[in-house]
Amino acid sequence: MNVKRFSARTAREALGLVRQAFGEDAVVLSTRPCAEGVEVMAMAPEGMAQIERVSAEAAAGLTPAAPAPAPARRLVAAREPVAEPPPSSVEQDVAQLSMSTLSFQDYVRERMLRRRRAEQQAQEQAQAQSAQAEARAAELQARPVPPASSLLRTRAATRAAAELPAAPSLHDLPAEAAPAALPALPPVAPAAAISLPAAADGQHEMLNELRAMKGLIEDRFGALAFMEKLQRQPRQAKLTQKLLDQGFSPALIRKLADSLPNDLDETAWAASVLERNLLTGEGEVPLEESGGVYALVGATGVGKTTSTAKLAAAFATRHGAANLGLITLDAYRVAAHEQLRAYGRILGVPVHTAHDRASLDDLLELLAGKKMVLIDTAGMAQRDARTRELLDMLSHRSVSRLLVVNAAAQGETIDDVLQAYRASSCRGVILSKVDEAVKLGPALDAMIRHKLKVLGVANGQRVPEDWHRLSAHALVQQALQSAPAAAWRMDAADVNLVFAGLRAVPPAPAAPAHA
Repeated sequence: MNVKRFSARTAREALGLVRQAFGEDAVVLSTRPCAEGVEVMAMAPEGMAQIERVSAEAAAGLTPAAPAPAPARRLVAAREPVAEPPPSSVEQDVAQLSMSTLSFQDYVRERMLRRRRAEQQAQEQAQAQSAQAEARAAELQARPVPPASSLLRTRAATRAAAELPAAPSLHDLPAEAAPAALPALPPVAPAAAISLPAAADGQHEMLNELRAMKGLIEDRFGALAFMEKLQRQPRQAKLTQKLLDQGFSPALIRKLADSLPNDLDETAWAASVLERNLLTGEGEVPLEESGGVYALVGATGVGKTTSTAKLAAAFATRHGAANLGLITLDAYRVAAHEQLRAYGRILGVPVHTAHDRASLDDLLELLAGKKMVLIDTAGMAQRDARTRELLDMLSHRSVSRLLVVNAAAQGETIDDVLQAYRASSCRGVILSKVDEAVKLGPALDAMIRHKLKVLGVANGQRVPEDWHRLSAHALVQQALQSAPAAAWRMDAADVNLVFAGLRAVPPAPAAPAHA
């Protein structure tokens, strides 16, 4: 028995070398990958005969004679991995080498065919179950839904059955009467049970429509009642028309018109109510006197840098430039910080630039000895995603935010800015560009409804001459004295048209409390 090793790049080449060495009846003992490619262990057919002879002699000496395994016809391959006995057993070696290449290929082919049949059967079963479910759903949808009248009759019958007296017990009846006391109940139609959810959905939709119709009717009658009230009370109509011309919101006007007394002048009374509800810093210590760390925030182009320079100049005039610190965060625009640096050179105060939260914290620690530190921020639109990042950057415990609002903007725009910049958490509001505002009513209306305090007013570009602290009386009088253009003036018919299309207005956040 002579076993040789053959190696080649592929199995085909290795088996070719085996055939050249031992012929077509060569016996392949093992095949495994190696560094050269594939390694094949093989021997001559005579070695197989010798193994069979040794096996037969061993079997004759130990156990009754057993038939020898059939000789290999072609190249022999090893079986699938099984639990192997100790290598000293010659019978196990013979049984392991008894499968020929052709029989091994047949075995693998049959195994693959069985696996494919099992997968195909599982797929067919899944398709059959899906088809059955679809057919059942189609059958349920195809069943006719009984009309509402039949449902009502069914409910009436159920209610009448519930009101009938209870049936006697079986123990109370004689034996011969017991079967007659239990009549067979008719089967319940499944279609009625299926249609109950659909009927419930229909009732729910009907209730929603009725509620919507009720709200519409209430709103319409409320508007009609308000218009009728204006027609019956000309003083309220006059006040409403005047406040609409001045730019105040319908929500605030409606509150004032409903509370108008009968024995007072409507304009003077409305002015006094607006003054009592408009918060200002007139009775407090001015910002330039109190000191602190303030960051001026606001939308693009509202005048934050100019307001910072005005406040800095007012402080430096009273306490000196040595007690003032200036920081700018406006790194978005080209040379945006140069404007504040120019004001700083005039005042003799250096201007520091902070690019992130860490540098801002370092500068605040460096300027901790200053009595006032002013931070000029970059202007961002109220709907810009970076606005939230800027507010988070200024969330230092020592920083108080001052919101700069353009007094010439529309009322809806001012409300949007107040909400985006979290005006409720700010120290107060600075009204800028008051000299450019044709109507000051929208800005004051927003301050009253949101209960915000006006700490300063900027009405020009001069530094620091155009920085003022106006009282509530001065602001309200300026708002009521503005005369709108003829194209924007409303008459009585326009007022009725506005309030006729106005839905019920919810209570304003800051309705006049001292009417």
